[in-house]
Amino acid sequence: MLRVGTLWRLLGNCREYLREEDGHWLADIAAFPGVTAHERTRKQATASVQGLAFRPIADRLEHGEAVPGPMNFGTSAQVLQEFFVTVVRKASRPLSAAEALEWIEEWAAFPCQAIDRELVQIAVALSQRFAISYWDAAILAAAEALGSHVVYSEDLNDGQQYGQVRVASPFS
Repeated sequence: MLRVGTLWRLLGNCREYLREEDGHWLADIAAFPGVTAHERTRKQATASVQGLAFRPIADRLEHGEAVPGPMNFGTSAQVLQEFFVTVVRKASRPLSAAEALEWIEEWAAFPCQAIDRELVQIAVALSQRFAISYWDAAILAAAEALGSHVVYSEDLNDGQQYGQVRVASPFS
């Protein structure tokens, strides 16, 4: 499972730009080889390349095809909530609510674990067992409920095993 905030940071921090002689901009994302956008402005290139990063994944899922390796991911309702608040209220360049909702719609193609009473109970137990915040424990509980064995997050200890779920930092 990939925390949406982590994915957002990957998309935001791993862009590479090249300005062509005609003034157009090329943008790509190192984490998604082959995803490149060519636009008139840097802002347009950024928006295009971020959107393009999800299309190959969404297409495969839509057609019932397997998504290989780290591209095979899901998220939780909590992570989508965190994403929305972060990019609308806390980001250095905030998005509008409509723009944030467009991103959330992009992730609709991926499995999303709902928050219910059982997940809350499991998260409380994980929080106490591993001495971590409830919020981090809820993400781990959601990942386990989705059948994920890895959570990509910069917020927990890289390599740490929490029950059936291991944390991996996408930045190391």
